[in-house]
Amino acid sequence: MLARVLLSLSLMLASFDVGAQTIPLVTSTPMSNGSTEYALGIQILLVMTVLTLLPAMLITMTAFTRIVIVLAILRQALGTQQTPSNQIILGLSLFLTLFIMSPIIDVIWLESLKPYLEGDMEFLPALESAQGPIRGFMFDHTRDSDLALFAELGGYPVFSSREEVPLFVLLPSFLTSELKTAFQIGFLLFVPFLVIDLVVASVLMSMGMMMLSPIIISLPFKLMLFVLIDGWSLISATLVSSFSV
Repeated sequence: MLARVLLSLSLMLASFDVGAQTIPLVTSTPMSNGSTEYALGIQILLVMTVLTLLPAMLITMTAFTRIVIVLAILRQALGTQQTPSNQIILGLSLFLTLFIMSPIIDVIWLESLKPYLEGDMEFLPALESAQGPIRGFMFDHTRDSDLALFAELGGYPVFSSREEVPLFVLLPSFLTSELKTAFQIGFLLFVPFLVIDLVVASVLMSMGMMMLSPIIISLPFKLMLFVLIDGWSLISATLVSSFSV
């Protein structure tokens, strides 16, 4: 769908006249099998557009959303303010996302990108083929209730198969499901650290040390607990296993 829209816009730009001269941006050649081969200019335009949309695709169509939210909630639960920094959290989220999505990336490379680069498949069929693994991943982690909600909001009838679900209905459904799951995991992470804060605050109040901030005392205990249970490995394993179907 997106590729077809971009193709239409490119063809409109190709026919735009400036000073009574047509800009030769796009040329097409009919093939013997009935298909059309486009000049290199339109391919470069589409590739640059995909690269521009790559950050949004990374956030909205992969495991990145769930991972970065859980890590941000974990940092808030520890009470370490800006440690680890935003750059470290984003870097860890990115590499965990690549680790989780690597099987899907391999399928896209073998079935879509490699045949296209070798000239065995045209661009639009390769793009449609690449959507299959991504859509399958999003469907596996999208709640049926969220999918039904956005289908109802869009005025669509009940879908009988996954192929009938448009991408612009699947995307918000997937993101909503990911937000719900991320906050559920974040809540379970927050509870033990909250208990430590409550115990420390109660002890300080019983000792009459009400002017001392409980966060200063509870922070070393929370860090010690997190280190003793090998927290980072445990969190990483939990996030990776949460995407297993």
